[in-house]
Amino acid sequence: MKPFLLLVASLFIFPSALATTIYTWTDGDGLVHYSQQAPIGVDAKQISSDDIEPRKIGTASAVRKTAEKEPESDLAKSAKFIKEKDAKQAESICENAKHSMSLLDTYNRLTRKDPVTGEDVAMTEEDKQAARAENAERVKLFCN
Repeated sequence: MKPFLLLVASLFIFPSALATTIYTWTDGDGLVHYSQQAPIGVDAKQISSDDIEPRKIGTASAVRKTAEKEPESDLAKSAKFIKEKDAKQAESICENAKHSMSLLDTYNRLTRKDPVTGEDVAMTEEDKQAARAENAERVKLFCN
């Protein structure tokens, strides 16, 4: 029993024997130094290694953000209304949008009628991109 008590007592005393005094000071250039030996001719601050808490290692885990629901646009509301009231019209809009997307993706040189003069005008790349975006929105709203 006596050796056991001696062992337990030494386990409580041993960690405090490992604690050392650390000296810290700042030099003329503003650089902070740390040492186990007191510097000569410098006013150093004493820190016990028991008082120092280690920093956490690693990075913080990513927090998943919940997607905020965007308020329904007027176009989405009208699409929902059309789908509820007239399924045939919604299907027709869906098919037209798919067909337009197919044409925009297939052909390079497309023309459209100018609403003012009524003559055929070649579509620019910007016009095609705008038409693609508009038809993609229609497909999203009416084709599900």
